[in-house]
Amino acid sequence: MNNGVWSGTWVAERLGLELVGDTKLTDLLGLALRRNPKRAHLLVSNVLGKHVPQAPSVVYGYGFALGRRVRELLGTEESRAAVVLGYAETATGLGHSVADGIGLAPYLHSTRRAVAGVATAGGFEEAHSHATSHLLLPEDPQLLVGDGPLVLVDDEFSTGNTVLNTIRDLHDRYPRGRYVVVALVDMRSAADSGRLEDFAREIGARVDLVAAASGTVRLPEGVLEKGQELVARYETAGSRSSDAPSGLVAQFPAPLKDRGVDGEGDLSAGADLTVEADPTRNPPGARGTARPAPTGPHPTTTGTTPGRIDRVDLCWPRGLPDGGRHGFTPAHRARLENALPAMAARLAESLPAEARRVLILGFEELMYAPLRLARELEQVADAEVRYSTTTRSPVLAVDDPGYAIRNRIVFPAHDTPPDGPGERYAYNVAASGSAPGFDAVVAVVDSTADTPELHAPDGLLAQLAAHAPQILLAVVPSYVPEPLYVPERPPMLPEPLRGPAFSSYPPDEVGWLLQDLSDVTLEAPTEEREEAIQSGGAHYAESLPVEYQPSEQYQELFQAALETSATRIAQAVGAVTEIVLAERSPRPVLVSLARAGTPVGVLMRRWAQFRHGVELPHYAVSIVRGRGIDVNALRWLAAHHDPADVVFVDGWTGKGAITRELTQAVREFEAAEGVTGFDPEIAVLADPGSCVRTYGTRADFLIPSACLNSTVSGLISRTVLRSDLVGPHDFHGAKFYRELAGADVSVDFLDAVAARFPEVTDAVDAQAKELLSGDRTPTWEGWAAVERISEEYGIHDVNLVKPGVGETTRVLLRRVPWKILARAGAGADLDHVRLLAEQRGVPVEEVDELPYTCVGLIHPRFTRGATGADGKAVAV
Repeated sequence: MNNGVWSGTWVAERLGLELVGDTKLTDLLGLALRRNPKRAHLLVSNVLGKHVPQAPSVVYGYGFALGRRVRELLGTEESRAAVVLGYAETATGLGHSVADGIGLAPYLHSTRRAVAGVATAGGFEEAHSHATSHLLLPEDPQLLVGDGPLVLVDDEFSTGNTVLNTIRDLHDRYPRGRYVVVALVDMRSAADSGRLEDFAREIGARVDLVAAASGTVRLPEGVLEKGQELVARYETAGSRSSDAPSGLVAQFPAPLKDRGVDGEGDLSAGADLTVEADPTRNPPGARGTARPAPTGPHPTTTGTTPGRIDRVDLCWPRGLPDGGRHGFTPAHRARLENALPAMAARLAESLPAEARRVLILGFEELMYAPLRLARELEQVADAEVRYSTTTRSPVLAVDDPGYAIRNRIVFPAHDTPPDGPGERYAYNVAASGSAPGFDAVVAVVDSTADTPELHAPDGLLAQLAAHAPQILLAVVPSYVPEPLYVPERPPMLPEPLRGPAFSSYPPDEVGWLLQDLSDVTLEAPTEEREEAIQSGGAHYAESLPVEYQPSEQYQELFQAALETSATRIAQAVGAVTEIVLAERSPRPVLVSLARAGTPVGVLMRRWAQFRHGVELPHYAVSIVRGRGIDVNALRWLAAHHDPADVVFVDGWTGKGAITRELTQAVREFEAAEGVTGFDPEIAVLADPGSCVRTYGTRADFLIPSACLNSTVSGLISRTVLRSDLVGPHDFHGAKFYRELAGADVSVDFLDAVAARFPEVTDAVDAQAKELLSGDRTPTWEGWAAVERISEEYGIHDVNLVKPGVGETTRVLLRRVPWKILARAGAGADLDHVRLLAEQRGVPVEEVDELPYTCVGLIHPRFTRGATGADGKAVAV
């Protein structure tokens, strides 16, 4: 409450939404507005210490109390075996505090900052993001290994998608029997409330939830559109005002689409000021009109003289981690506890004697160290101490006591973030209305962020100095683990496998950076594989599906599709090859992702030879979702070619999962190996998901090679990664199905497409010219569509939604399909899909406005009971 007014009143009354649940919800949460296509309102925590300055004892106390509840739930023995995982950036300090409350468990938080020389133990994505945003970088590679409970901590549990998808991904790598989800508030809707139990049954583990309060937000019809209109109105009103002080704004940045960016935290500068709460009028029942945010100096400064900026040496203990980015153990916690009194005393001595209100301002993921310093200072300083941190997230600011974000300071990023420069924010730091400002601000950053940008005229320190008479900078040394001893690798990796000994392709067409597992029995019935994969008992790359042998009718469909589409494929092959030659390298090294990318790589090689007379090297490598690319294959490539010349090739994009996987894998490889130059941008024949910028077409049409398995891919199986077969110095494995030679059409497919090259030359030149001069920026509309379909059909797992003709075909051939969504009016491109669906008893549902020609849905929560006696999938 702010002077008796709930800080969600302004938004609630204008949008007509209602916060219902525990009586203390309004003490814990306020409301603000943001630009978001899914949810206009933002729940703003009053006790997290991120957006709203709060007493550090309150912030730490909430997290510590949640940790005590977890310890009571688990008991002493399970608490000792537990690991606590917090989410970057918002919950890093909260997770730390929960770990302190448990008292016996090590702590790790995810991070957006890659650290050279530190190998990742995994990574996961936020559903709204188009790039992998979270890395796990424990110093101890065994930290996440074990069967003790994993405690996941986030500030808010709303739909549950992010947390449940994280558990699913981690369960695949590090399976365990118990998980505990911890949040300040449980805000799930009635529709989402039962998913936790369903999910626990799905993975065969216990999943508990611990929260300080629970409730939900009741949203009236049309609230999203109303919120977007309100934000847009403020943007317009803000653009009419120019009297704001440097760095302080009370409105939202211009729309992202108008500013040439595609992600949160990458916004250009703007310092306009909204001067009233409603640019037109207050709606009935509104509790007041917002005032202009302050346009003059801090009340205790004179004229326009900025505040003084000084540095204070904390004497941080040598070798003590600055937080949980690489792990924080109970032993680390004990060292910190012993050092805190002396560090807080140094801060207290550096504060002005007249300071009555002091803010300790942390920095993005660096939340715990500033919080503990603030809590200790609170005990010894003769001043009111508050704590908050800077953030990457842009939020609309309105100077009204019934609104959670009264003002904001804008400044450029100062830690050289991997996603490039952009704006950062600090909220509620300046004086607003009756709320006083601070007499001193202690900015706590790690040494990685102590850069020229921090000290620049428009940097954070200068912006703070415009609103407080004394700024202190305290720098905590960024902790970088010592590199682990790695035994020397074998001096030589094997040469690539080539046909006819391995694959039916001629030896000069492709070299396979794989090991031959042809003598190993790896195949399992489709239903058994699906049950094992979805239960978390096995990874899809640990076994192979039984190779589908197409019927005579289906083979006739393939031949007809090839005859119909060969010219179209030839044109796409030519276009993508010309783009690669123009933009990437005049003599690229083609590296196809086995196995769907391999026929495309061969065709691109043939086009370069046909059109330009150049012989391009071509290799095939393995990449496995959730496990990354074959690092030994990358080592081989780096030893034999310039990584800058390597162009990764795939057949098509679906939702972009492999694009993300490759980006993360290359980043990890470069950090671990010190080898740079690999470009993770994939070149594809077709990009219906709009996930890449190097493609031949973005149309979703039938590529005949998707119709078959090994018999159109050189008789090579899917790649295999299993620890008992693939050692640390081995290439991933695959099988050569020599026994299927009679049904092999691999070379026939290549020859049929290549025969059309002469007739498409002019069309390729025109198409390549158009693509090279146009805007090919990925929109990731495919990923957004998959998310929407996942929720609309109650699947809640994007990995079970396979968009596009190619991926739908794979679902029908390799997985247990549930249903097929087909764009209304789709024609011959779906003949083979309809035939396969009929053979497997899978319903085909026509859908309007589908961004793909079709989408395949894998059976959710599959067990073998989900099929009938005839083995056909049952619609549920």
